[in-house]
Amino acid sequence: MTPYPWGAALTNLWVSAVVVVVLFTAALLVAVTVRGNRHDGIDVVWGAGFGVVAITTFLLSAGQGDDWRRILITVLTCVWGFRLAWHIERRNRGKPEDPRYVAIMERARGNPVVHLVRTVYVPQAVIMWVVSLPVQLGQYGFADGVLAVTVTVLGVLSWAVGFFFETVGDAQLAAFTADPANKGRVMDRGLWRYTRHPNYFGDAAVWWGLTLLALHHPAGLIGLLSAALMTWLLAKGTGAKLLESSIGTRRPGYAEYVQRTSGFFPLPPRKA
Repeated sequence: MTPYPWGAALTNLWVSAVVVVVLFTAALLVAVTVRGNRHDGIDVVWGAGFGVVAITTFLLSAGQGDDWRRILITVLTCVWGFRLAWHIERRNRGKPEDPRYVAIMERARGNPVVHLVRTVYVPQAVIMWVVSLPVQLGQYGFADGVLAVTVTVLGVLSWAVGFFFETVGDAQLAAFTADPANKGRVMDRGLWRYTRHPNYFGDAAVWWGLTLLALHHPAGLIGLLSAALMTWLLAKGTGAKLLESSIGTRRPGYAEYVQRTSGFFPLPPRKA
């Protein structure tokens, strides 16, 4: 195993930090000046931003890592990130502002936009940079042998499982909500029969897969913290827990659905 190019990798980290700051600053300016102080566009930036970080790293890491691994990590990250951005943009099109951001601005003491920057834009920018560490560090370093092959195979498999759950789960939910007959009903079909949040579980599996791809070198162990953070956010932080904090009052029968359906990891339904 050749020495890890820490100098180049560390340069990449600060360049990517600048890129993330520029992305979120642009998102804020567009929200305030173009979209009439509507801020749900930041959810589109969330997915697309990871793709931008991956491409930036790919360009900076030329000659500093195995080309096939650099291409693989960049392609998998971009497919996931830009698909998610497209899905959220299409889902929000023609609808009013996300109630979460309305509530945050209503609770503000002082300038609501400044409050939103402190509570949403800055934290999401920091989290994006931290979570993307496997994508950045994984594109540096040369390695072959059994370990490199093993983590690559396991990483691609985990990514594929996650991408399947996320894309199929989103498609199933979109079809369900598009049917007027399902208004007010609980989605408990397809993948949603086994987990209340197949899309969030899929996100987590995707990031564990990308983290595995970075374990061709011990430097990739840093990425374990990133995958753990992403999983916690999805399962206990701003993902599933936040979504379910009010959905029970809006969906009759949701309490029964919670009793019989796993909250995150897909499991066979329990008997009510």
